[in-house]
Amino acid sequence: MSEILHRLPEFVGNHTMLVLLFACVLLAWIGSEASRLFRGYREITPGALTQMINRDSPLVVDLSSNQDFEKGHIPGARHVPLSQFDPENKELASVRDLPVALYCKTGTTSAQAAARLVKAGFKHVFWLGGGLGAWQQADLPLVRGK
Repeated sequence: MSEILHRLPEFVGNHTMLVLLFACVLLAWIGSEASRLFRGYREITPGALTQMINRDSPLVVDLSSNQDFEKGHIPGARHVPLSQFDPENKELASVRDLPVALYCKTGTTSAQAAARLVKAGFKHVFWLGGGLGAWQQADLPLVRGK
């Protein structure tokens, strides 16, 4: 071990760009993980969402378009198109202290909506990572129609 520490300054001197690149990647990774921990909402897997539905009866909100919702959605999900999504809505405000799970087709839009809910004061906010596609890949049931 002391041999490695003894030769470390020589390595850094010979490979400055490599060391700087490593430091940048390390700092970016640490920053990303820190922001993930403190953002106020959590990513959830299809299996974990299934357990949450069975145990806690969360409000599950589908943010997809009308056509996508009718093609298939998670059983029991409430459809709120993103264009009509408002964290200050009376219905949503009444469940401010209950778990709320959001999803969309790919998971990108629902993560942004989750951030809006946290900003509005919601305590237990989750988003389905990978969206409905992850739900389908897990071979979980879908309901078609309204």
